Amino acid sequence: MANDVKPGMSADDAAIEKIQFTPDWVGKISYWIFHYRKPLLILFVLITILLGAMASQLRVQAAFTKMIPLKHPYMATFLEYQSDFGGANKVLVALKNKQGSIYDKQFMDSLRKVTEEVFYVPGVERSSVSSLFTSNVRYNEVVEDGFRGGNVVSADFAGTPEQMVKVQENLLKSDWVGRLVSNDQTAAMVVATLMENDPETGERLDLQAVAAQLEGIRAKYENENTSVHIIGFAKAVGDIAKGAAGVLVFFGIAFVITALLLYWYSGSLMITALALICAIVPVIWLLGLLPVFGLGLDPMSILVPFLIFSIAVSHAVQMTNAWKLETLHGHDGITASTLSFQKLFIPGAMALLANALGFMVIAFVEIEIVQELAFTATIGVTVMIITNKMLLPILLSYYKFTPEQASKLAGKETAGDWFWERIGPLATKKVAWLPILVGLGLLAFGLSQARHLHIGDLGQGVPELRPDSRYNQDVGMITSHFAIGVDLLQVIAEAKPENDDDSPCVDRAVMEKIEDFDFQMRQVEGVATVRSLAGFVKSMTQSFAETFIKWRMLPESRAQIAQGVGYATRLGNEFMNSRCTAMPISIYTSDHQAQTIEHIVQKVKDFKAAGGDTERVTFRLASGNVGVMAATNEAVEAADKWVNLALFASVLLLCLITFRSFPITLCIILPLALVTILCNALMAIL
Repeated sequence: MANDVKPGMSADDAAIEKIQFTPDWVGKISYWIFHYRKPLLILFVLITILLGAMASQLRVQAAFTKMIPLKHPYMATFLEYQSDFGGANKVLVALKNKQGSIYDKQFMDSLRKVTEEVFYVPGVERSSVSSLFTSNVRYNEVVEDGFRGGNVVSADFAGTPEQMVKVQENLLKSDWVGRLVSNDQTAAMVVATLMENDPETGERLDLQAVAAQLEGIRAKYENENTSVHIIGFAKAVGDIAKGAAGVLVFFGIAFVITALLLYWYSGSLMITALALICAIVPVIWLLGLLPVFGLGLDPMSILVPFLIFSIAVSHAVQMTNAWKLETLHGHDGITASTLSFQKLFIPGAMALLANALGFMVIAFVEIEIVQELAFTATIGVTVMIITNKMLLPILLSYYKFTPEQASKLAGKETAGDWFWERIGPLATKKVAWLPILVGLGLLAFGLSQARHLHIGDLGQGVPELRPDSRYNQDVGMITSHFAIGVDLLQVIAEAKPENDDDSPCVDRAVMEKIEDFDFQMRQVEGVATVRSLAGFVKSMTQSFAETFIKWRMLPESRAQIAQGVGYATRLGNEFMNSRCTAMPISIYTSDHQAQTIEHIVQKVKDFKAAGGDTERVTFRLASGNVGVMAATNEAVEAADKWVNLALFASVLLLCLITFRSFPITLCIILPLALVTILCNALMAIL
């Protein structure tokens, strides 16, 4: 399709009118793009400046609820009872005395001050703060007159030697050793729960600000005598975000390496510069568009812009290489650009659409952060259709090789042909059995290894951080010094009263069922300990019998059960809600590895299926940080098959539309399936 040259046309317009455009819709788009290339170029520059300004206002942000599958049944339980039994977004600050035990005036002063500072951190639910210096940390003892109890650390504590001895005695009478105080009594901990929203602004709590304040506490109180160890979701997010800033250094290194490789491949500084510009522009557009869609940049998705850059570089290389080959065959810059556009627009756009669909199907995982990641990556790949398939050809149309450059590059377009000629026979019927045999061997290997793939964490600490990171070292210190670790799975026992005036807590049948569950969970591998109302009532019954071990049992009468329940109310909502219709059973696990969580959760389900759930009592999974992990693992596992099915179906459809050939489509789908299996195998091995 060529047009007549009209009088008064500029030289560029005249050159465009002389070009043979294809008669299809691609040719029409090509004519429109290059006919209006100047206003389009100005428009793209203005859009880039505007979105760049908007991107400069973007802030890295994170929220706890974005990380969990809120629609999962476990999370329905978690959210329903969050206000009663606390959330899973906890902060643990442990102080360790390097010179001895915690019974040191300087150490106890530091612990008191850290408790006060944690108490006033914005977003901390102040009623949840637990420390030796809070009033909810108490002891009980059996004396001649009955029971005596009080705060482990008295309100008038001044650190005198006599008071230190009293604190040690009180601790030994309580059950806080291994929980708030380490087993060797050289460390003590402050525990607090964070709220989802900032109580002052009503907006989502800024976890990075919380992490910065916690790090300030560490810097203030850590010295040659005391070490401070901090863990929790907010602190992990802060450390990940801080590490993500270091990713910019690696991006700079990757950018330089990419530039050098592009220059080596293209042989032209200008082509290299244009390719890099058009690889950075979609990143700028993406970051600028995120606020428009009400999105931010999460520490967990900080690598998405770099992924977009790498994909853009790949497509830019294809376009610049096609343009170079056209110019070396004698075409001017604008003709080479139009011919390259018409050749590559459909396959390039289809490839980018396949990428976009590949990212979009990840949204089958019903976790907000995953869906945001999918949406963010989809936006980035979609705008690339404009920047790489329209902007780059327009920029190339204004450039042409000098005779010296053309002479220098002449012949290099076939520089790698010798390699393809050598391996070419592998695509013939005579030798094709060899790559097919290798592919089948890789398939067998991949399937044998991929079946060992587990969804979830397989190590200690946070996998996003290095094993030797400060955070993971803090996790190691706390889990090794405290008997009850940081990993908690809560199962909520919901009980129905026999009548409106009845309390399920004093019902022998209800308590017996909880006792049975408590006992069976203690036998499960991976369970460190279990705390439940039934267990507490048994310990109080033993105390009433002068601590005689044979009386560690559930009483038969309601009045005796009520005695133990009465003492449990002094511990707040640790064992029951205010109406006593819900009782959490706290299962502390040895770790949070995928196999451990899966095994324990399955044992809970087995108990329920074997008659554990009755008309009076129902055991509901799950709360605690392990409950959140279990829900996340199950949500990802359930969505995995749908993600793969949707991905392959979309690629299959796009290939059929593009090539209109089922054999060609299979030639694309089968290697893709093999690579998917090998990736799963590699993850299982690592």
